[in-house]
Amino acid sequence: MFPRELLPLAVGLIGLYVIVVALSYWWARRVRREIEAKEREIKHRLYEIAILKEISDRTGYSLNIQKILDVIAGSLRQFIEYSAASYMLLEPSKIIFKADLDQSVSPQFIKDIRGRMLGSLEALLGRPLADMQIEETLTGAIMLDDVDELVQSFFNIPLVIGGQLVGVLTIAHTKAGLYKEEEMAILYKIVNQASQAVTSLGEVVKTEQGKIIAMLESMVEGVVMTDRDYHIVAMNPSARAIVGYTPTGEPTMFDIVEKFKNIFNLQEKLEESIKLDKMITLDGAVLGDKYYQILLSPVKSNQGAMKGQVLGGVIIFHDITHEKEAEKMRSDFTSMMVHELRSPLGNIKKIGELMKSSKILEDKEASTEYAGMLYDSSSSMLDLVNDLLDVSKLEAGKFEVDRQPGNIKELLVERVKFFDTTARDASVALKISLGEGVPDVVSMDTKRTAQIVNNLLSNALKYTPKGGTVTAECFLHTQGTEIGAEALRFGMPWFAESAEKSTANLAKSVVVAVTDTGEGISLENVGKLWNKFTQFTSTARKGAEHKGTGLGLVIVKGIVEAHGGTVGVGSKLGSGSTFYFTLPLEVV
Repeated sequence: MFPRELLPLAVGLIGLYVIVVALSYWWARRVRREIEAKEREIKHRLYEIAILKEISDRTGYSLNIQKILDVIAGSLRQFIEYSAASYMLLEPSKIIFKADLDQSVSPQFIKDIRGRMLGSLEALLGRPLADMQIEETLTGAIMLDDVDELVQSFFNIPLVIGGQLVGVLTIAHTKAGLYKEEEMAILYKIVNQASQAVTSLGEVVKTEQGKIIAMLESMVEGVVMTDRDYHIVAMNPSARAIVGYTPTGEPTMFDIVEKFKNIFNLQEKLEESIKLDKMITLDGAVLGDKYYQILLSPVKSNQGAMKGQVLGGVIIFHDITHEKEAEKMRSDFTSMMVHELRSPLGNIKKIGELMKSSKILEDKEASTEYAGMLYDSSSSMLDLVNDLLDVSKLEAGKFEVDRQPGNIKELLVERVKFFDTTARDASVALKISLGEGVPDVVSMDTKRTAQIVNNLLSNALKYTPKGGTVTAECFLHTQGTEIGAEALRFGMPWFAESAEKSTANLAKSVVVAVTDTGEGISLENVGKLWNKFTQFTSTARKGAEHKGTGLGLVIVKGIVEAHGGTVGVGSKLGSGSTFYFTLPLEVV
């Protein structure tokens, strides 16, 4: 029999046991719940990592949000139960609606979720969308008319890229009370992370595109970039100007093809370039007064999964007008050189043949005449060679002058006397006008200065008609006054400096000028006077053919600038021209 005095102790022990068992059970349940919660968290985390990895693997570095949503919607079965997982995306001209059905539903079910999603977008945007076309796509299970279950569980997740609403993702089910905060939170997190990734990538792409656009816009060459379907994706201002579009225009490939239709089909050439994977060069494209060389080439990806694949094509318009002009100048110069050398060489050959005869050698008068002709022909050739050497020195920066004290007035008078016979033969009056204050001695290379005056007087006489006048002028220029005004003050003929900069700021100088009453020079041609091999035809005297190398004024400019002076021209069409140069005064 159990002792009565031990009964309280037994009861206490039993109670303690019960408490221990209860606490153990409670603790075990708590631990189990924590483990289950941890397992769910790990499961959700693994799902999150898996779906983000799948997005990365299947879309790569893509800004296509539709492709990303397809991946998310297609993987939701692993995580959440639904009747339909759908998304609605906003595009400029339409709305894309796509639903993936996990079970058969009625058309009314689809109409219901589509209406709810459209309403959500309208509420978030604050504007109606009823007028926009909806492009609908259904995948998964089929719709059945005899299914009458309606939407019972439903939630939306806004899609925001770069701070801008682009659509909405929706999960719907025919069962009520199905979705809890936990499932919605994890899906929100996945969508948000995907949106942030697209936003970040978009910012990087936008920055890089900005750099590319800046480079394209700064390029002198016209550049047009197309995709594989030959839609224009980029066109810089130079290309727009070439094709003839304003900055606000939106040209198409058809417009460019139309512009060159009489030359060649650009789209066919670009297609050939892409298909054959080679660069094609087209020469001889003339638009207006411009010559263009056109380069066509495929554009390939050089990284990622698309490496080596053709992304589109590029057309580059290279203006070769100057090259063509230079080529023509070289051709004209070669022809001119042949023409200039042909006569003296022919004369030398004939004289050599004649001088083989002993009779000619015995005739002193004839010998003297032929010797003179031989001298003139060789001198003409030597002058041409010297001009070419002078230009070469000028271009190489090795041209030098030997400045010594010299009398510019005496030099000018002597040169006018030298050309007096030529002027009388051409029925042109040759005059000289000397202003007051011109010093007797200036620092100059006398030989080179005489070369300048010879060139200016020779040109003036060539281009002045019979009965005209050529005036050699010399006066003093003072800083602060325009040279033309000073000439007129001295009563000298002078034509306005139609294409020259102000001369008031030039240092104190002696000015030497030659003014003619010829046909004048157009404003367009004034700027070309100092270019190599540039010559202009003259109608001053009928039947008079003016030959020359076109190097004279280039050498004149070089000699003057080597003295530290400046050279200029003023002209008036139909009236005449004034060519002048300055010699800065120095203490001698």
